Amino acid sequence: MLAICRFVKNRFVAFALGCIVIIAVLQGFFIKLVEWVPSFSPLFFPTLTIFLLVFHLFIACFMAMKYWCDKRRLYLVPIALAFAGSALLMVGTLASFPAWLDLYQFNEANYNDAMIFYMFRHFLMAVLMIVAALLYTLRNSALSRSAHVGIVVGASLFTGCMLGLALFYSSHSTLLTLDLVDNETRQFMVLWSQAINIILIVLWVVTLITLLAITRVRNLFWVGGNFLCVCYIVTLLMLLLGGHAEDISWYRARLFETVATLMIIFILLSDVFNLYRDSHVKYQQSYQNSIRDPLTRLYNRSYFYDSLNHALNTATVTHPVSVVVSDLDRFKRINDCYGHLQGDVCLAEIADCIKKAYASYGYCYRIGGDEFCVLLRDGDKEHACARDFVRRLSERRKELDFLPTVSFGSAALSSENVVTVKDRADHNMYRY
Repeated sequence: MLAICRFVKNRFVAFALGCIVIIAVLQGFFIKLVEWVPSFSPLFFPTLTIFLLVFHLFIACFMAMKYWCDKRRLYLVPIALAFAGSALLMVGTLASFPAWLDLYQFNEANYNDAMIFYMFRHFLMAVLMIVAALLYTLRNSALSRSAHVGIVVGASLFTGCMLGLALFYSSHSTLLTLDLVDNETRQFMVLWSQAINIILIVLWVVTLITLLAITRVRNLFWVGGNFLCVCYIVTLLMLLLGGHAEDISWYRARLFETVATLMIIFILLSDVFNLYRDSHVKYQQSYQNSIRDPLTRLYNRSYFYDSLNHALNTATVTHPVSVVVSDLDRFKRINDCYGHLQGDVCLAEIADCIKKAYASYGYCYRIGGDEFCVLLRDGDKEHACARDFVRRLSERRKELDFLPTVSFGSAALSSENVVTVKDRADHNMYRY
């Protein structure tokens, strides 16, 4: 049983099982969809293509922005170019249906052009994904500026060449010709069904093995990339079994690719949310560090005066501001006799007693070396809190006999400024 659990928890096994489950669910959904809708609208395929085009452009822009923020992630450049080039080639696919928005004009579709753009899109994405995986191994290496620029330029030139070749081989140019589909019969030509389709399957298998071997499915992003490879392999196998360009397998292939692309988008969005959460946590930690004393973790002097200013603005005669000021008696002698480390222990112990006695009814501050303040919300609790503090300090002094006594002073005011309140509390100081 333990061996089976370890086997299932293996990243590669879990990834394979996840792919099987998702593909099975998509296949079942598509079969049900075909039962509900025996014949699809001619608008369905171009509509899915437009959605996929937008998704690929989104991923390309996202990858480009991530690279712009961190130039060390050079592997993001070929990924961005792969999805950007794929989006541009899908524009060519839509151009193969020149009147797809015009009702009853779908016979004008150039299926051979659509297949040419589809073929070059797969070549472009597979090669650039392999390049991205290879560059991922260099993510912690310091590349020279010339090597960095060379890789970016090389990947860009390759993308431009694929786009150019797709355009030249299509009917938009007479320079080159490539027959993959008979536009009259809609049947696949031998070149596609017995050569190019198989080559594309092998190329995607190599891409998948490369990504699995290098990335080892370390994070969700590469899980999405590997699943996209699996989807392309499965859809190409389905197309290999189909015989013509209007086969229902095309709709299934587009559905699978759209879902795989959506998974990558959700993964990228989750990455954004995680970054936002982490940055928010770090901001909160930084803010807390800016308003708290590092030794005692009580609020610091500047935050005390800000809080007191705010409290005085809302104070009234019936609800005055109550401030308690305390000093450690003969604290310098502790530093001289026991050392500054023991002095820090003394300050931390006193702060802990103050916090436990007063925190339920107010805010505690360390405003000087051995000077503490409490801003009470309820002045009636002042004496009860003071007695609680004395009790706690007495208990601690039984264990740590070097802890000093503490002097207190308090003031309850409603209209004076912060300096007046603080001075009045100091003047009223008395010894416990």
